[in-house]
Amino acid sequence: MTSTVRSKASEIAKSWHVVDAAGRPLGRVATEAATLLRGKHKPTYEPHLDDGDFVIIINAGKVQLSGRKAEQKVYYRHSGYPGNLRKRTFAEQMARRPERVLERSVWGMLPKGPLGKRIRRHLKVYAGAEHPHQAQITGSERAAEAAAQAEAEALQALIEDPPRPPRLRPLSVPETPTPRLTRREKVAAWLAELEEARATAEADAAAMAEVEEEDLPEEDDAPEDEPVAEAEPAAEAEAEAEDESDEESEEK
Repeated sequence: MTSTVRSKASEIAKSWHVVDAAGRPLGRVATEAATLLRGKHKPTYEPHLDDGDFVIIINAGKVQLSGRKAEQKVYYRHSGYPGNLRKRTFAEQMARRPERVLERSVWGMLPKGPLGKRIRRHLKVYAGAEHPHQAQITGSERAAEAAAQAEAEALQALIEDPPRPPRLRPLSVPETPTPRLTRREKVAAWLAELEEARATAEADAAAMAEVEEEDLPEEDDAPEDEPVAEAEPAAEAEAEAEDESDEESEEK
């Protein structure tokens, strides 16, 4: 099952990047810097979070423009009072403050509002090749190495001792829903039950009629006792002989 991982502000780790603008077009340098500042190069990019990194642009005084843009491009500013419109050409601005040229180009590619103001603080532009942020770059490189090593160790531990898969619950077979009968089917079923009940009643009535028709036996019709058969003469003679022998034995 795939689930989306949402990053929190406390889990964001920022790195430091150095972009050299010497001999490169202004738009290409500004686009690269804005992408790094927004964090679109990370898989954990969130539009509503400050997930980007710090960007250092060096050699801002050596940036170039294609065609006749160096002569045609004009920067305007106004103090808010009538008649106080000020303008400078690209060449004049590069002669005075070349950092402002790149800053304005990058700021135009960032979101407006509180999030954009917070991201703008992570941009450092310098006219020359020197910058005072070498310590921050070294620290971010060491932190990246430590994070990569910890991730490798966690992966190795996971390979050596993989977690047991969760126990699956038994599958439950869904019950087949009883189809809903139409009105015609309900009437047909009711008529069939009525016909069955009627047939059962008729069968019971016929059985009762047969029982009533049968006559019970009366007392006169009861069978007489059969006469006791007389004993056979041979059996009687044997019995008398036994009695006489018993009497003689008693007399003796």
